Amino acid sequence: MQKDFFKYQAQTTQFAAGFEVEKAEGSFIYGKDGRKYLDFVAGVSANTLGHSHPKIISAIKEQADKYLHVMVYGEYAQEMPVKLCKLLADATPAPLEITYLVNSGAEAIDGALKLAKRYTGREEIISFHNSYHGNTHGALSVSGNEYHKREFRPLLPLVDFIEFNKEEDLENITHKTACVLLETIQGAAGFILPEGDYLKKLKSRCEEVGALLILDEIQPGFGRTGKLFAFEHYGIVPDILVMGKGMGGGVPVGAFMSSRRIMESLSHSPKLGHITTFGGNPLIAAASHATLKEVLESGLMAEVAEKEKLFRELLVHPKIKNINGKGLMLAVNLGQPEYTLQVAKRCMEEGLVVFWQLYRNEYLRISPPLTLSFDEIRLGCQIITDVLDEA
Repeated sequence: MQKDFFKYQAQTTQFAAGFEVEKAEGSFIYGKDGRKYLDFVAGVSANTLGHSHPKIISAIKEQADKYLHVMVYGEYAQEMPVKLCKLLADATPAPLEITYLVNSGAEAIDGALKLAKRYTGREEIISFHNSYHGNTHGALSVSGNEYHKREFRPLLPLVDFIEFNKEEDLENITHKTACVLLETIQGAAGFILPEGDYLKKLKSRCEEVGALLILDEIQPGFGRTGKLFAFEHYGIVPDILVMGKGMGGGVPVGAFMSSRRIMESLSHSPKLGHITTFGGNPLIAAASHATLKEVLESGLMAEVAEKEKLFRELLVHPKIKNINGKGLMLAVNLGQPEYTLQVAKRCMEEGLVVFWQLYRNEYLRISPPLTLSFDEIRLGCQIITDVLDEA
């Protein structure tokens, strides 16, 4: 299978592991080599409830017995997409109330940008240096790392970039700005948190000039920081909320959410302001609804702070420079990209899946399932520190 993988399936790097997967359950991935591997990555923050969670699997099977795709998005009333959108509205603060379901986080970013332009009638977009929002042309245009963009230009025009947490740069947001887009916690840059009242000041500046604030919660959303969405820690509510990854508990999904007044602007002049064939797919919506319901009702979010605390207590080592992040999205700074890749490889050999950050390869990514047990945290952290001792 590995030979066919490299021969027939397009690769994203020249050094893919090609690890052969047999099955995955709970916090573990089982390889065709007969070994099991503790998963500290969760499909890059996607498997919110671990692997093959019984409630997600049950929801998928139940929906599969009824019907799959029946019509393009937004035309028919289908039970699971409706229930998902209603539960999201119930779980989020006003004015967030209506959701547009799509297929991925990157598509949700594109849709949110179109919504902001359509609603405000403006063209200029403000994003942030070192931000990451996906790899479609639109999402890449507003991502803030030139190395990953330069070979694909020209991209969207009229996009300006400012520094995250730099209050002086807020003056760049003007009456010409359609929207300001940022990750509540910068992901690819190494899980960088907003400082002090920065988000409140940003929101205030947007309101002052009539720009919409779009928050990208594709990674920190769905309980990963101990709140359903990370913005709830900072005392603000975005005009448009973007989600994805952990929303589906392991299936491909994305969404953007706003007030009815803003969202309705996509339905006319022109109609079909955003259209997606498979967005709101009932099978995907069933899995997403089961994930969201479990996150809200299980008590898992209440455990996140204690799990973060345990990670920070156990990951103390002379070779660890610092640990960024919040909750169960942590970035462990090992100083050098080459060394971090070496550590990740050795951890895999010892039965632990870890990864690295897209822009800052010196940071080891830890983004496990919310269902990870305290004993599993101890086991994984022991592997990491043992590898650091030897490497």
